[in-house]
Amino acid sequence: MKIILGPASTQLGQKIAETLKTEAVNVAFKTFPDGENYVRLEGRVQDEEVAIVQTTSPPQDTRLVQLALMADAAKRNGAGKVAAVVPYLAYARQDTMFLHGEAISAQAVARMLSAAGVERLLTVNVHQEKVLTHFPFPAKSVSAVPLLAEYFIKRGLKKAFALSPDKGAIYIAEEAQKVLGGECGYLEKNRDRHTGQVTIKRKTFDIRGHPVIIFDDIISSGGTIVSAANILKELKPQRICVACVHPLLIGEAEKNILNAGVDEIIGTDSVPSSVSKVSLAPILSRELAS
Repeated sequence: MKIILGPASTQLGQKIAETLKTEAVNVAFKTFPDGENYVRLEGRVQDEEVAIVQTTSPPQDTRLVQLALMADAAKRNGAGKVAAVVPYLAYARQDTMFLHGEAISAQAVARMLSAAGVERLLTVNVHQEKVLTHFPFPAKSVSAVPLLAEYFIKRGLKKAFALSPDKGAIYIAEEAQKVLGGECGYLEKNRDRHTGQVTIKRKTFDIRGHPVIIFDDIISSGGTIVSAANILKELKPQRICVACVHPLLIGEAEKNILNAGVDEIIGTDSVPSSVSKVSLAPILSRELAS
């Protein structure tokens, strides 16, 4: 297997190649004056199984087109099988029709990638795993939550309270709890499907004097985390930390979260950022090798 280093995930791809002790293929890329993308593989892939490592965090459309072009280039240059390693899978949150006339964007993206030559997809903590069952090729999501929990154990926060900002994501807090060894819980969150506005209801936890870690799969604007932190502060925890798999942190999200009383934000290199201190290379390499 050879690892193709997508422009959006060059460092992660290089770590995966080093872990697997295999060759990394660099990609030359540029954007034309009219905004169109260009890619060229700078290595041979004839008769090789290849894995393209390319996250599709913002700018999503650009990175999706780059991924499709790399898959097409791999196939045209004789690659035997093309896998896409997409740590953050864009458009995956629209996995069903809520309102009449909507598209199911996750399935549309999957069909596009299949047409470009992708034959297998590996992603991380996709928002709803059920969406992968409708993909036209084998697709799997692995979890980085244990890696995040292990980071905090190394920081001396074993048995910290693992909190989910809403009931629907309690499974994330429960997964972290198995590693941390403490307790877990969730807050009540409601999102208006038309406006997107989020409201959070307070729940009572016995966390006075204990560290709390808010676990989530994606942090975008940070509004949910800010609301959760404001509620937690009233319960007098020792400290509040935040862990997320995909730290999109749009605009001033990071600043707003820290200003809300959060002591530390940690994410993975699914989305390269200032808080991406946990690498996905170990779990992605293990899956590619299996």
